[in-house]
Amino acid sequence: MRLTDAQMAAYEEQGYLVFPDLVSLEEVEILRRDLMRVTGIENEGVIREKSGTVRTVFRVHDELSPTASPPFQALATLPRVIDPARQVLGDEPVYVYHTKCNLKDAIDGAIWQWHQDYGYWKTDGVDRPDMTTSLLMLDEATEIGGCLYFIPGSHKLGRLDPEMDETTTSYKLWTVPKDQVIDMMRRFGDPVAITGKPGTVVLFHPNIVHGSGHNMSRHSRWHIYTVYNQVSNRPHGVENPRPEWVVARNCEAVATGSDDGILRRAGSDADIGRQRPAAE
Repeated sequence: MRLTDAQMAAYEEQGYLVFPDLVSLEEVEILRRDLMRVTGIENEGVIREKSGTVRTVFRVHDELSPTASPPFQALATLPRVIDPARQVLGDEPVYVYHTKCNLKDAIDGAIWQWHQDYGYWKTDGVDRPDMTTSLLMLDEATEIGGCLYFIPGSHKLGRLDPEMDETTTSYKLWTVPKDQVIDMMRRFGDPVAITGKPGTVVLFHPNIVHGSGHNMSRHSRWHIYTVYNQVSNRPHGVENPRPEWVVARNCEAVATGSDDGILRRAGSDADIGRQRPAAE
């Protein structure tokens, strides 16, 4: 799948692209079912809300991970997913920097503060924002359900000096200071709600400022994020690096896989049923 010149221009101008129905409902159901299995694994890569419900699951793409999921491994290499990501990164070799599944359960799903993803990744030793994120909606994303919001064009500001928020939610996050967010909204306009049906894919720049509200609905809002980084941009050594479940140590280029990869991986009972140890 190749992006058109108009799509490439839109990505550069707005900082994101939306692809409705890019993943089939059958594929979404396979992914959702296996994610439900993975949420039952006790591991440090499974983050829980203060209420005890699962907030985030990391590293589902890596077969060596305790949270490994064969369908999600296939998702990361689908031509319709990885090829556009590679294209916006200049058709350079890419690898999966990390995967995370954000699960906002009905009523319980908490907010994600305003932030830039590269605000954190820079501290991991990544020199350039030559990265992109592919978001797949496993549920319908609605405003009442705590959908993502983007400030279109905010990626043009580059990386902003973040501040660490350790208290708002159960997950510590490098956030954009409130006064800067307000100034940004004055400059670029009000945030845009990123809504869509299951199977919608959103490709977005690591410097776009984004956040999401509490899930006030009776429906869950599950999203899977696959982050691609140029192999030449892999992190260099930093003091006290974050663990492998959030920053991949395997930086080998990922090849484009089969377009029916999710369906084929779902057919392997041995793969889907396996449970890895809770600790590596």
